[in-house]
Amino acid sequence: MNIGFAREAAADWVRRHGRRLAGYMGAYFSGSTVGRPDHESLAVGSDVDVVVVLRGDAAPPKLGKFIYRDTLIEVTFLTYEQLESADRVLSSYHLAGSFRVHTLIDDPTGHLTRLFEQVSGRFTEVYWVNRRYREAIERIENGLGSLDVSSPLHELVMSWLFPTGIMAHVLLAAGLRNPTVRLRYLAARSVLEDFGREEAYPELLDFLGSKDWTAEQAVQHLRGLEQTFDAAAEAAHTPFFFSSDITPAARPIAIDGTRELIEAGNWREAAFWITATYARCHYILSCDAPSEAEALRPLFCDLLADLGLAAKQDFLDRVAAALSYLPTLKEIAEDIMRKHPEIRHDEPAE
Repeated sequence: MNIGFAREAAADWVRRHGRRLAGYMGAYFSGSTVGRPDHESLAVGSDVDVVVVLRGDAAPPKLGKFIYRDTLIEVTFLTYEQLESADRVLSSYHLAGSFRVHTLIDDPTGHLTRLFEQVSGRFTEVYWVNRRYREAIERIENGLGSLDVSSPLHELVMSWLFPTGIMAHVLLAAGLRNPTVRLRYLAARSVLEDFGREEAYPELLDFLGSKDWTAEQAVQHLRGLEQTFDAAAEAAHTPFFFSSDITPAARPIAIDGTRELIEAGNWREAAFWITATYARCHYILSCDAPSEAEALRPLFCDLLADLGLAAKQDFLDRVAAALSYLPTLKEIAEDIMRKHPEIRHDEPAE
């Protein structure tokens, strides 16, 4: 399936269903397809991300992943307040990229069009690039700084993994790249190679714990994940914010997409999504099938051991090392910004 077909399916869902939602104000594309041409193929393990903007003080839980017209779509909700000004969007590395290029699906109020016009014209100003990469640094500091090793293992893993993974987003923000979720390490490697900082990449993988992984290790842990995923998808009935990621419809992303990464030689990078999906499965199993959670726990522990996280002290040591590395990460990000030909250093923000 090409990206253009997938986008049209998503736009049709917005026209037929999104517009009927209470407080509907518009919709746009986000995620890995942003900026890519229609004729490109949608990779195995990829979906089309749609953001629906609603009136109100708080956005409802995301609708998540579902199949529509043979396309895997993921719908997330934002409030108007979150997109109220160009400055607010320009300061957010998660939001700004979707308004750098035209991603609008539907804009009945004209507000999203105005945002696009304002954000796209200022996206590459160094002031805003600096704001965005520093926002990512703050998320790392806040996330790792509040780690609670007394929490259940699956919660501990999630609270360590995602702040650690934001280290890749720091580099993507500095390099004006899309902060992709599942493929963040591959994208960060590309930025480092483009700007002559390849030496930093093994360090990035070392904080994840997969620097020395072999393809055989990755395949072994993917087999364990398949077993765990299928058990969690069958047992699931308690809602979580990620519930739509652990369903038969989402299996191609979690399993087939990861297998494709490994077969392409990117088994070290596959560790991130294997670990994230394992932890999410154990969230579900701990609530909805605790006996299965206990039976499958050794597979999860084997994965963590291969990441160098066999004991809770290992998490604390890894956090301390990551936080100590942040000044170096900032230096690399700022070096990328100095070298980047698109970043405008001579135009201060208004």
